[in-house]
Amino acid sequence: MISDLHLGSRRPVDILRRPDPLDALCSGLGRIDRLVLLGDVVELRQGPAREALATAQPVIEALGSALPPHAEVVITAGNHDYPLVAPWLAARGLREQPEPLGVAESFSPEASPVARAVAGWLGAERQVRVAYPGVWLRDDVWATHGHYLDRLITIPTFERIAAGGMARVVGRLPEPGEGRADPDEFEAALAPMYAWLDQLANGRAAGGRWTSGAATAKAWSLLSADGRAPLRGKALAALLPLGIAGLNLAGLGPVRARIDSDELRRAGIAAMGGVVQLLGIDAAHVIFGHTHCAGPMAWMDPGDWVIPGAAQLVNAGCWTDEPRINTNDPRSPYRPGSGVLVEDEGPPRLVRITEDLGQRPEHSF
Repeated sequence: MISDLHLGSRRPVDILRRPDPLDALCSGLGRIDRLVLLGDVVELRQGPAREALATAQPVIEALGSALPPHAEVVITAGNHDYPLVAPWLAARGLREQPEPLGVAESFSPEASPVARAVAGWLGAERQVRVAYPGVWLRDDVWATHGHYLDRLITIPTFERIAAGGMARVVGRLPEPGEGRADPDEFEAALAPMYAWLDQLANGRAAGGRWTSGAATAKAWSLLSADGRAPLRGKALAALLPLGIAGLNLAGLGPVRARIDSDELRRAGIAAMGGVVQLLGIDAAHVIFGHTHCAGPMAWMDPGDWVIPGAAQLVNAGCWTDEPRINTNDPRSPYRPGSGVLVEDEGPPRLVRITEDLGQRPEHSF
């Protein structure tokens, strides 16, 4: 299971465009029965979809060629490749009131032009299905991209603030422990934002350009209190609590003023735990991505990744080389090149697939 490839990023941070990481991944695919692409496979926010798909095609073709003939591929969507599932979601209600969206719906790639293209590149004879918002891998293992956590996370990201604004229109979620929510309630606040961002990326009036990528990474590098922030970042950090207080007073939170790597990890785990509890996911193990923060790693406290009375969380990490979050450090959970291995029994395991990030293109940042 691999997540957050972001193939076709405007900046060449997607390491599977580089030969060495791609070769390392492909060399391991010959021994698996199922490959799960856990969302944000293609970067569809930073420009026209045709450009990102053209970049993604040779990578996805290589993955398809490396898999055994019998291997299944499951694709699920994240916030950056939501058009994989948007047409199917829209079609559900064209003729009659649809049933509530379940936690592990499954449909053919033919229901979406983007999914159909990806499935074709994986191989004409390949068994491919799309699952959304999550997929059951075993009776006790559920996996999802994790973008629903943007309705709960306390980091003041663009999506958290936008979701907070939409919540004032569509209604707030119950507090964890005070009731259940279904996927439609998460979608109500998130899907309109994704549609707007898709129009910005593809619409002629918007110029076909949207550069929201790495916004959290930029904020982290400016505002982190590690003593290396530039003067501009220190000035922004001093003003940040006032801005956060204003967001919370406006009902767009709750969010916190702290932004650093530990807080990004803590807040992501807490928010994902809230999603699992609100959706009533009865699983011993829940796998997600989205935050780009792999874990639990050997140096982390595994207890931090346990939802009280519920599941053990595992994050698959990412395949994007973002220098702003110190991806050069082998101990960094943000270092790309990891995935999750799910076997017939036993807990899912975070695994390093490659340590070779390939050569960064010059002048790419």
